[in-house]
This record gives sequence, C-alpha cells and structure tokens, in this order.
Amino acid sequence: MLLSKQGSWKLKILILGDIVGRPGRKFLNDQLSGYKKNNQIDLIIANGENAAGGAGITAKTATEILGSGVNAITLGDHVWDQMNFNREIDQLDRVCRPANLPSSNPGRDRLVISVNNHRIGLFTVLGRTFMGPKVSCPFQTAGRLVEEMKADTDAIIVEIHAETTSEKEAMGWHLDGKVSLVFGTHTHVPTADGRILKGGTAYQSDIGMTGPRESVLGRDIDACLGRFIDGMPRKCPVADGDVGMQGCLVELDMDRGFPRSIEIVNYRVVI
Repeated sequence: MLLSKQGSWKLKILILGDIVGRPGRKFLNDQLSGYKKNNQIDLIIANGENAAGGAGITAKTATEILGSGVNAITLGDHVWDQMNFNREIDQLDRVCRPANLPSSNPGRDRLVISVNNHRIGLFTVLGRTFMGPKVSCPFQTAGRLVEEMKADTDAIIVEIHAETTSEKEAMGWHLDGKVSLVFGTHTHVPTADGRILKGGTAYQSDIGMTGPRESVLGRDIDACLGRFIDGMPRKCPVADGDVGMQGCLVELDMDRGFPRSIEIVNYRVVI
C-alpha cells in the first residue's frame, strides 16, 4: 500500500479472470509473485471455478492457487462440478461461493479481507439470463449484501458471473456509487470497456481468463471446432498453448474507498 502525492492511502488490487485447469495454475505458480512485486500489488483476487480440470475446483487446487499468491478465490456456476467439494468448501476460509445460491448451500457467501489495516468486502452473484443454476435475483442479493457489509468494510468489490453483457452492465449501474468495483466473469473473453462510472465505481464487463489463449475459451481447438462442425459429442480437454493471465488492476483511494484508476491486464511471458 502506497501513500500518494496528495497524502491519501492507495491500495492496488489485481483481479484475475477464471483460472482454467493446470496451465492456468502453473502460470500463477511461476509468474504471479514477480508480477505482484513489480507492480506493487497489495491484494490479489481470482475466480477459480474452472481450476480443476477446466470445470469446478477442489480443496487441493484451491490451496495451490492460494499458495501461488492469490489472497481470495471466488467461484461461479461450476462451483459444485467436482465431487466432494460441497464437503470441502467450509474448511476454506478464503473461498466464497456465489451469494445468490440457495442458503442451504455450503460455503461462505461473502468474504472480508484485511489488507494493511483496511477491510475489503467481496462477494459474487450469478446472473440468470442463459445460466443453468436456479438462483435468487442477483440485483436484490447484491443490494442486500452491500447494505449488510458497508458498515464493517472500507471498500466493497462485487463480481457478477454471467453470460450476457447487458446483465453485467446493468449490475454495474445498479451498484454505481455504492461499491468500489463491479467486474464480470464467465465468458473467458475480456471486454475493452474498463472504466469508472459516473458515481465513482470502477467497472469492466468481463475480465477474461487465466489460462491457454491458443484455445476455444481454454479448451482444445480441434475438439471444440469439431463439435461446431458436425455436432457430434466429444471431450474438449483443456488446451495448453499461449498461457497467460487476464484481469484488471484497480487502484483505490482508501480515504474515499473509491477507485483512482482501472487498468485492463493482459499478461503473458514470451519465451
């Protein structure tokens, strides 16, 4: 955490898009520590819902991701894809599942992370348009959680894991001026609309993925292409070419709890 020329404390937060399989995890293990140091990052948040074999997450893979330098992991519609994770999630105190799943689901519906004497609130909601899980209204859930968390946090970050840009953008406007950042995940393709909205909230519709970009959304090109061409079912394993990380880097003015800037991150190492 740095002190700016104006005298206000600023916090640099890196948000990483969906980690896809072993290639994404390995990239973080190899590169994240250096990237964090070089960019003076205070806090790293990542979506991990595709971290185990490209679908879901396990306690083991979550621990590996946290060990690479990620401070908190969010999840999405593939949260329960891996067998037994529903029995593991309660033991992971830096992992939160989508907040608008039924309350009977295990796991935390929010996190509060302490960073250099500041408390950063974090939660995810699932969109409902073209999405499979039956969830509560993401807009009502987000509004309720912001009200519940604002007295005990210095800043709040909200993820909307959704299929359509319209639903994500609507969430950005819904929470503008109430939270520090609203970012979207799920489509694995980053959007070029990172900006600060008129009420002061930083926003990006989709921050992309951390994984192989020589792929179709992280999966083997030939297998995916074949499914589109002939419609025949086939496995689409995780690809392994041109691995990198995508996301956004937000600098918060902690005197106000609002962003000074948002920067799109698209980082890979060329050998």
